[in-house]
Amino acid sequence: MVGERPSDAFFGDLKSCVGPKGWISPQASGKYFADPRGRFVGDAVLVVLPSSTAQVSAVVALCNAHKIGIIPFGGGTGGSAGHIEFEGRNAIVLSLERMNTIRSVDIETDTITAEAGCVLANIQTAAQQINRRFGLSLASEGSCTIGGNLATNAGGIQVLRYGNARDLCLGIEAVLPDGSILNDLRPLRKDNTGFDLRNLLIGSEGALGIITAATLKLAPHPDETATFMCALNSPDAAVTLLRDLRTALGETVTAFELMSQLGVTLATKHFPSLLDPFDHPHAWYVVADVEGHCGIAAGVAEVLQAALEAELIVDAIVAQSDTQRKSLWALREFSYEYNMKEGVFCSSDTAVPTDEITNFISLTDAVLVGLDSDLRANRYGHVGDGNIHVNVFPPEGISKDDYLNKKPNMQEDVRTAINNATEACQGSISAEHGIGRLKRKDLLQFSDPTKMATMRAIKVAIDPNNIMNPGALFMPECLDRIDSNRSLQ
Repeated sequence: MVGERPSDAFFGDLKSCVGPKGWISPQASGKYFADPRGRFVGDAVLVVLPSSTAQVSAVVALCNAHKIGIIPFGGGTGGSAGHIEFEGRNAIVLSLERMNTIRSVDIETDTITAEAGCVLANIQTAAQQINRRFGLSLASEGSCTIGGNLATNAGGIQVLRYGNARDLCLGIEAVLPDGSILNDLRPLRKDNTGFDLRNLLIGSEGALGIITAATLKLAPHPDETATFMCALNSPDAAVTLLRDLRTALGETVTAFELMSQLGVTLATKHFPSLLDPFDHPHAWYVVADVEGHCGIAAGVAEVLQAALEAELIVDAIVAQSDTQRKSLWALREFSYEYNMKEGVFCSSDTAVPTDEITNFISLTDAVLVGLDSDLRANRYGHVGDGNIHVNVFPPEGISKDDYLNKKPNMQEDVRTAINNATEACQGSISAEHGIGRLKRKDLLQFSDPTKMATMRAIKVAIDPNNIMNPGALFMPECLDRIDSNRSLQ
C-alpha cells in the first residue's frame, strides 16, 4: 500500500540503482523540502539523483513493485507545492538535477534537445549561440528546469508570441509508472499517429510519468527590439493598445505586461536602485517588448504617438539602451521579491478572457473592500493571455503575521473571493503555476465534473498504484482506492 514505510531491502536496492553518488539522506537534503514562499516543510524517506534515463527507469520500476511514491523534483521553484510532499506518504524524492545535458542543437530543424534537469537559462544561452531564440521566459529562469517547466506547462512573459511550454515542445522522452521508457524525441511538426502522449504528460505535474528529456522549438533571433513603458488610466486601455500594436505591426509583440501603481511603488520601496521613470504616479502601466526586423522601433514609435494623441495612453518612455531596457523590465521582474518583502499573504494565478480583464479587476477590488477596506492589492500580469495575478497585503503598517493572527480566516476568505470572481469571469484558477497540492479542492470545485472523471480514469489506468507524485492534482481520498465506480466527490 502506498504510504507505508519502505523496507531496508528496498533502500538497498534503490541505492544500487543510482550508485553511491546518486542518493542523499533526508537529513542532508533540506533544499528538496523547502517551499519558496515558506509556508510549509516537506519530507521524504530518501532523495535519489539518477544520472541517466536508464537509472530513472530502474528507480521507477522498483518503486512501482514496492508501491512507493515518487515526488519528482526539478528546480524547486514551483508555487503550488507540486514538488513537495507534506502529508506523510513515506515517498522518495527523485531529483533530475544530474540529468542536465543539452544533447543536441540543430539549426537545420530549429530544435534543441535537452535533458529534464537543464536549467532554462542554459537552454536560452545555447539557442543564442546559434542566433536563435527559445521562447520560454520566466522570472525563475536562472534556477527552474525544463523538466519542471514542461510538467507544469509553464507560461511566463513571452506566451503572447511563443506560447506556453507545451507549444514549444516537439518531442518528449519520459519514464512511465511501470518503468517503461517512452522514446518520442523526433523533431516533427506534424505527427498524426494516434493519442498525443507528449501533450498528455506536459502539464500533468508528474502524476502520469517523469519527463527525462525534450526536443524543443527554436525561433529566429530578432534583428531589433523596442522596449517601452507607458502610463495608462485603465486596464481596458492596455488591451486596446495591444490590439493597436498587433494590428499595425503583426505578431511582433513578444511581451506585454500590465502593472498597477502599487507595484511600481513597492519596487522602488524595496529596491532603491530601481526608479520610477515617470515624473508622477499613474494608475496603471504597461512594459512591453516588440521585436522583429530592423526598423521595428520606428513602427512602435508611430503607434505610441497615435495612442498619445488619442489619449489612450498618458505618457510613454522608449528605452534607448540595453541598460534602460533592463531597468524598465526590473520593475516587473522583481515583483515576486518585493511582494514577499511587503508581506503578501495571498497570491492568485488567474486567467480570464482578455475582454474580462477589467471586469475581473473590478470584481476583486469590490470583494476585497467588502472583506476589509484597508487591504491592498498589487495586480499585474500578461495582458495578451489574460493571466492577471492578484497579490494581497495587510493594511499599511501591519505585518502579515500580526494581521493573520487577528484575522485567521482572512487568507482563506480572500482566496475564495478571488476564485469566485475568476469563475464569474469564465476564467481559470490556475493559469500557469499548476494545481500541485495547494489547489486540489479548488480544482474539484471549479472544474467540469466530466473532465475530472476523465482525468481520474487516465491516472488510474496509467498509474494504478498511484506512485507518481501521489497527492498532486487529486485529493488523497480520490485515489486511495482504485475503484472505477467511486465518485470523485
